[in-house]
Amino acid sequence: MVFFDEPLPKPKEALMEEKILFVDDEKEAGMGFKRILHKEQYKVEYCESGKKALTQISVDLPNAIVTDIMMPEMDGLTLMKNIQEIDSELPVILITGKGNIPMAVKAIQDGAYDFIEKPFELEVLQKTIAKALEKRRLILEVRSLQHENANLKESEFNLIGKSPTMTRLKKVIENIADSEANVLIEGETGTGKDLIARVLHERSKRRKKNFVAINCGAIPETIIESELFGHEEGAFTGASRRRIGKFEYANGGTVFLDEIESMPLHLQVKLLRVIQEREIERLGSNNPIAIDVRIVAATKKDLKQASAQDKFRTDLYYRLNVIQVSLPPLRHRSEDIPYLFQHFVLQACAQYDLPTPEPSPDLMRDLLSRDWEGNVRELKNEAEKYVLGLNLEIPDFYRESNNNNSTDMEENNNLALPEQIFLIEKSIIEQELSKKNGNAKNTYEALGLNRKTFYDKIKKFGINQSDFK
Repeated sequence: MVFFDEPLPKPKEALMEEKILFVDDEKEAGMGFKRILHKEQYKVEYCESGKKALTQISVDLPNAIVTDIMMPEMDGLTLMKNIQEIDSELPVILITGKGNIPMAVKAIQDGAYDFIEKPFELEVLQKTIAKALEKRRLILEVRSLQHENANLKESEFNLIGKSPTMTRLKKVIENIADSEANVLIEGETGTGKDLIARVLHERSKRRKKNFVAINCGAIPETIIESELFGHEEGAFTGASRRRIGKFEYANGGTVFLDEIESMPLHLQVKLLRVIQEREIERLGSNNPIAIDVRIVAATKKDLKQASAQDKFRTDLYYRLNVIQVSLPPLRHRSEDIPYLFQHFVLQACAQYDLPTPEPSPDLMRDLLSRDWEGNVRELKNEAEKYVLGLNLEIPDFYRESNNNNSTDMEENNNLALPEQIFLIEKSIIEQELSKKNGNAKNTYEALGLNRKTFYDKIKKFGINQSDFK
């Protein structure tokens, strides 16, 4: 699969990478179509019989098949049935000079991609082939993701995305995963702080021990100390038996302190001691218990600023902030949105045992245009709603744009998904530049991009900023 940080092929060059098998017992007609389609930049192989065609078909190639129906030995319908046994999702386009409506209906019901009657205009065949190839691309992309997910079943905690930002983040995780140093993860709500913490644990030598996640903002202040450090029988009213705390339970593993900014100040003092002394005391006991844990904390606030305002202990901040990992909001890595969306769609389809739908260009435009205040978590929710058939609203702006540029949109819809996304993102940047009269700073701030990312993008898209002044 190709994404924004990889070179995008030109549409006609991309066609040459996809193979079409043309099957017709009339050699002169078959070779003629091969020459014509080749001139249109299609890569075409010709077979004069259905039996010979079957020897050239696998789950990988060709990408689409065009076959005559009326052929000796094996007709096109029989060939199609044999192809479906090899790959039921391989597009087969049937052509015939002796067709009728019942035959066409039956062929489509049996799984034909399309049915074309002779004589037909070459443009009709070209458009049908283009759409069949696009469908095949999407099928193969979905299979690739499914295969990737299958290979990663041993660990469900994987970082999705190929943007430069995510590439750098993956490298950082790889470098620090096996370190014993404490880690502070900073990021907006929904950016995946809990996922990063789990990845750090799963890729460290502590992975065979417990990973214990604690949401400091969700535990009532009256019981948080007992939750963290445990208690002895009779330590307080209702303590009818000894209880092991989360730190002790995580011994040898990792403690993840989410929303660390919510921890009460008096408890921050005890946490600081635990980090320094590497031991805890259960409530109601004076006996220290040695523990070996790695602490990963996460916050959506600026803890340094909070400590300057006496809302968070400065000494604890520096103890936690040995290694800092900053997670970018989704709007700063829009290149990853298509990949993430497809990943979450596949997850939801597997969860609900539903077929995988194909996102429309309009939907992808909508996804790329959003601010995503809820970040990756919000995108995952949208993917689940999409799979369940809860229609996502497409802004009127895009509907109007589509109506005003229907010819351009029809041409764009025949492109591969990455190419469509390339054009969509370019269009969004150009529209914002136009609104801001070519002012770069106002444009990249409105789009939620940093300066370097903005200039990288306009260079990649070949946008001349002065054209909008």
